[in-house]
Amino acid sequence: MGLRLKFNLVLSIATLLGVLCSGLLGYNILQENAREEVLEKARIMMESALAVRHYTVNEVKPLLAVQQRRQFIPQTVPAYAAHSYVKALQKKYPNYSYKEATLNPTNPANRATEWESDIISWFRNSETSEELVGERQTATGPSLYLGHPIRITNPACLSCHGKPSEAPETLINTYGDSNGFGWKLNEVVGAQVVSVPMSVPLKRAEETFYVFIGSLIGVFLLLGVLLNIMLHVIVIKPVRRVSEKADEVSMGNLNVEELNIKGSDEVASLGRSFNRMHRSLDNALKMLDETMDD
Repeated sequence: MGLRLKFNLVLSIATLLGVLCSGLLGYNILQENAREEVLEKARIMMESALAVRHYTVNEVKPLLAVQQRRQFIPQTVPAYAAHSYVKALQKKYPNYSYKEATLNPTNPANRATEWESDIISWFRNSETSEELVGERQTATGPSLYLGHPIRITNPACLSCHGKPSEAPETLINTYGDSNGFGWKLNEVVGAQVVSVPMSVPLKRAEETFYVFIGSLIGVFLLLGVLLNIMLHVIVIKPVRRVSEKADEVSMGNLNVEELNIKGSDEVASLGRSFNRMHRSLDNALKMLDETMDD
């Protein structure tokens, strides 16, 4: 096995290990960055929905308090306002969703599905937790969800969700007296759930990963070519010249020219040593011939 082959074998193993380790690390980082990007979008969406709720409660509802006594106005309901905001958003981003899922909602459209019920149950069993992040599979691919508990902390909420007999008449006329009642103070009755698709960020992360791996392999290949050129010029070519001269000398041809040595590295030192050995051998043979002549 030649020196070049040994060198390239070691270089290939090092390249393979380097690409594998870098690829594994890079893939994990890109996937985590993609997930953090999706989570950041989910948090922005959640905070936007909360901002709409607060605006509705503080700005819209007081203005329509008189009309609310005569007719139920859904625009004064914070959940309705948040859903309307998300519905407008979904015209451009149909896979984004926001829902105030509850186990016993006033509006049947807010009834929790099976997977949303699991989130609500988790918050009920983890009373100190204020956020839950997870992933689930949808028809359009993986989706990340962000959940916040809906906990009854304001006694004023019980005026509409306590006993049906104490609820506003306009509310009963709109939704009936069968759902959305019996809530208790400090009880977790539901969860605000935001779902954001992960397919686009994950695809972008994979494309970035392939570009990264391709660039890394290209760098290693270029480095391998440069190292092979340097190996040939600095090591193999000078050593081959020494080997050829050594073969001639070993065959008895002492009249070969000495090697032209340049530089001060180990290969140059080998060449100088060979030249000294050549001269010493030539002088020794000449002295032996003179002795034999005498």
